[in-house]
Amino acid sequence: MAIPKRTGNTRGQRKRIKSFLARVLFSKRQKFILSVVILSFGLFIAEYLLGKSGLSIVFVLSLLTTFFLYFSLREDLKDNFSPQIFILPFFYSLSVGLFYLLVPARFITRIGMTTLYALGLYSLYLCQNIFTVSSIRTIQLLSGARTVSLVLTVLSYFFISNVVFSFHINVFITLLLIFIYTFPLVLQSIWIHTMEKNPFAQIFWVLSLSICLVEVSLFLWLQPSSPTVAALFLTAIFYILVGLTQAWFEKRLFRSVILEYFWVSVISFLFLILFTTFG
Repeated sequence: MAIPKRTGNTRGQRKRIKSFLARVLFSKRQKFILSVVILSFGLFIAEYLLGKSGLSIVFVLSLLTTFFLYFSLREDLKDNFSPQIFILPFFYSLSVGLFYLLVPARFITRIGMTTLYALGLYSLYLCQNIFTVSSIRTIQLLSGARTVSLVLTVLSYFFISNVVFSFHINVFITLLLIFIYTFPLVLQSIWIHTMEKNPFAQIFWVLSLSICLVEVSLFLWLQPSSPTVAALFLTAIFYILVGLTQAWFEKRLFRSVILEYFWVSVISFLFLILFTTFG
């Protein structure tokens, strides 16, 4: 009679051990860290060792960024899938990878950019996890995740805009490229405040803001300013339009908030005028 009891206890211990290993070795945080290490190493190799020939690898790494995110959150996404959650991770990796081409090819510079990318990507993964969970239940970290997400969105927008303006290509192709990445980034920025599962729920707002930014891009393309200055100004306008729209959805579009964005616009225009070469 003692043997069956021991066998049952052994099986129970094995189940507890497996459960413990699953929580420790395969937790979402562990998956995030592993994904960041793999992607950061891949980006460093693609840009430092392969140079411009690693451009195609940058696109592959951008796709892997979304794949690793899905792999880490697949259990939470089963009953609460939102395609908007994959927008920023893809464009963040793409923007950093493309911006690498404009950075001086020094070892210490590459290390710094890779470190910045790794820290930003890990923070972004944590934010996307919060957005996924918060759509099921409200959590206190949601406000902080929105702030971090906005910062990384603005950074990604600046990096890509700088690259596009650096091409010095035809105006129509430039405007098309700007619209291609502006539309999804605006969509993602609005989604983190509305949490709408339907990606077309706020299509009017997204399309209107995207068209406004494309029009600003046309103005900048005609200006005799450097790509960095043009990208900074366009990013500032992106921040103002998205910030005001987010405040509108949060029902906190107060006078103080409007004045804050007004002064940001004034400083941006002064910056553009001071660093634009006329004549």
